[in-house]
Amino acid sequence: MSLIKWSPFLSDNYFDEMDKMVGEFSPSSRSISGFVPAVDMYEDKDNVIIETQLAGIDPEKVDISIENDVLSIKGEGERKTEVEEKNYYRKEIRRGSFYRSVPLPTRVLGDKASAIAEGGILKISIPKAPETKPKSIKIETSKK
Repeated sequence: MSLIKWSPFLSDNYFDEMDKMVGEFSPSSRSISGFVPAVDMYEDKDNVIIETQLAGIDPEKVDISIENDVLSIKGEGERKTEVEEKNYYRKEIRRGSFYRSVPLPTRVLGDKASAIAEGGILKISIPKAPETKPKSIKIETSKK
């Protein structure tokens, strides 16, 4: 890979064209060309709460799973092909498929999780698992 010397005359379109060219030569890169949504994660007394933006995405087309205390969110936003033919000055809104996997900070009860979409924000609430206390085991001996 060669370096591109910075020039104040290079436009943003130059890099967009480079991305497009790499995508054409490498079909496998197209499957991962979606976007990664940003998340906010915090906790209250009983739950771990994750929030992410879903503006313009149908919540029915979003899959949420929890496995081994890792939250995965994936889905697909609508792509409008007729808009892509216009001459853009800027094109910064991400569309298409997305995937995010986030390790959770504590053990959780994934089967009791709930999710609500409101105002373009997806809010996932996952109850924390009760902490397990160490169990002391007494060793029995047989005396003769």
